[in-house]
This record gives sequence, structure tokens and C-alpha cells, in this order.
Amino acid sequence: MSMNETEIESSAEHRSIDRPRLIHLIGDLIKELRLGENDGLTDTPRRIADMYLELFSGVDQDPEELLKVQFNEEHDELVILKEIPFYSMCEHHFLPFHGQAHVGYLPDGAIVGLSKLARAVEVFAKRPQVQERLTGQIADSIENALSARGVGVVIEAEHLCMTARGVRKPGARMVTSALRGRLRDDVNSRQEFLRLIGSA
Repeated sequence: MSMNETEIESSAEHRSIDRPRLIHLIGDLIKELRLGENDGLTDTPRRIADMYLELFSGVDQDPEELLKVQFNEEHDELVILKEIPFYSMCEHHFLPFHGQAHVGYLPDGAIVGLSKLARAVEVFAKRPQVQERLTGQIADSIENALSARGVGVVIEAEHLCMTARGVRKPGARMVTSALRGRLRDDVNSRQEFLRLIGSA
């Protein structure tokens, strides 16, 4: 979900970020890169600054707060939300990586609204990241917040730091997994999860 300018300014104030200074610094970067001067670049520093403020808006958010809104339910089988789209920024080059997350858990008397699972993915994604850490953070937050008997997260993503530069291999996708509790320790539960998300 895209943030409007008012929300971006509010986020900058909340995080004590000097937005005008950030815009000025990006303008200096453009000058140092000798990108030329034309009308199209006039407002680019502001646009880039606001883009970064939006893309990194998850830094000060706690996904476990979102996951505290729970419902008592005796459902004891897998709950899975598949194909959650996300966009994140590689912390090594500040280039995007994007793809889909598959999230599942085995409840222990409490379930959470599906939108909260998607929001948890979004909050962790809106930080400087590496995919391996992102996968584990999502799994750990769900396990902790729900006291789930098992949690599984699989992420498939394409990284622009590999497809647009460097080795330049467009279409290559990285797959990472994080399994907790019964989804790690019990072969049948693990296989059921992987089969249902289409990875087995």
C-alpha cells in the first residue's frame, strides 16, 4: 500500500528524520554522479527521499503488535496464506528484491486474521534486508505472537542487485525457508505444508 505525502512527512517526523536535509543530500549525490541538469531531474531528490522513507517505513514498527489481535478457535490444522506479494530493499546495494511469501502455522487455540499475516510480511519487508533474515524474522514473529505449535515461511524472490547489475541473470529466483516447531521436527507436517504451498 503506497503512502501519500502527508503520511511520508508524518513518518519522517516520527523517526526524527530531517526530510529537507535528506532531499538536499540526494541532490548532492545526483550532482556528484554528473547526471546532468534537466527539468526532469528538478524534483528527483524529493521523490527519491520520499521513496526511501516509504520503503523503509517498517524500521520502527513491531509486527508482533499486529499479531496480538487474535481469536480463540479450536482449529488445530494448518492455516496457510499463500502468494503474499512483497517488495524489499537489499541492504548491500539498496536495490529492490521482490517476490512472494508463503506463510503457514499450526494454531494452539488461537488464530489471527489473515490480513495480519500479510501486514507482518510487509512490515519486515520495509526494512533494509537480506532474504534469509526476512524469512526467519517472519517465522519467529508468528511463533512468538501466537505460541503456534509450528510455523513455516517460504519466500521466492528476484533480486535486482543480481539481475540488473553484476552477473545480470534476469529471471533467477532465490528461495529461502524458515521452519519452526512441528513444521521443522515432524516430517509429515513439514511435507504437508510444502505440498500445500506447491513446493513439494
